[in-house]
Amino acid sequence: MARFRPVRALGIVVLLLVLGASVPLGHLAPIAGARADAPLVGNIAGPTAVGLALQTTYTVTATGGPAQAANGTQVGIYSFKASFSAVNTTGASFTPTSGVLVNGSVTLSFTAPNVTEPLTLFVLVNSSYNGKNISTNLSEAIEIIQPYRFNANLQVGSSAGVAPFYLTVTLDGSPVGSVKVPSLTAGASYPISFAYVAPNGLSAGWHTFSVNLAAEHGLVTFAGGLTSYSVSFYVPGPAPNYTPYYLLGILVFVAVILIYTLRVGAPRRGPKKK
Repeated sequence: MARFRPVRALGIVVLLLVLGASVPLGHLAPIAGARADAPLVGNIAGPTAVGLALQTTYTVTATGGPAQAANGTQVGIYSFKASFSAVNTTGASFTPTSGVLVNGSVTLSFTAPNVTEPLTLFVLVNSSYNGKNISTNLSEAIEIIQPYRFNANLQVGSSAGVAPFYLTVTLDGSPVGSVKVPSLTAGASYPISFAYVAPNGLSAGWHTFSVNLAAEHGLVTFAGGLTSYSVSFYVPGPAPNYTPYYLLGILVFVAVILIYTLRVGAPRRGPKKK
């Protein structure tokens, strides 16, 4: 029977330890398919105020998560589900309510309800690739407000029709939007309507919407043959603050009562006796 030699066994153990320590950790094989995903982040871009029953768009973007490769390119799928919340949602809609983000982006169409109120848009974004999924919730708070409106009626001359064109609308001399007019036949009448949303409101006082048709060279006019049209409206200021007057009245009333009490309660002094 072979005899156990402790010294030889110890030498083998030391040799194995030395050989193991000489192998760099970087040469160890990585776990197949393992990679660090960038954080999933997203954004909803669009107006913070929308006029009653008006339409607007919001752009949703997303990056990161399993759907994004280490070099930043999209290798997976970004999907979404959209919704909104408000006290009164009559007439409101959000389309599409679900789908995918193409190149990390999608544009959603929103129609506001017909009441003034705060409303919140919600978008759930999911990043997925190779069976791995990560989600994040996005939200955007907006105000549904009463817009300022401008209405007029166009009249086409009797000699010829006109091709489609845009009308620029100014407010107090500054452009605030445009109205698209379709092709119109000779002698046609066409109503135009424009709604302006001022997120921070307008200052108190008079304001004027204006439109000019000079570029149409007389082919189209407003009622009465005018080439420009303006309409003014008044924005009332905040209600007066009567609190200081109320406080002053209370102070005067208290002072009168105090003086009266002191005079009535004062002892009557008769003439001095000699």
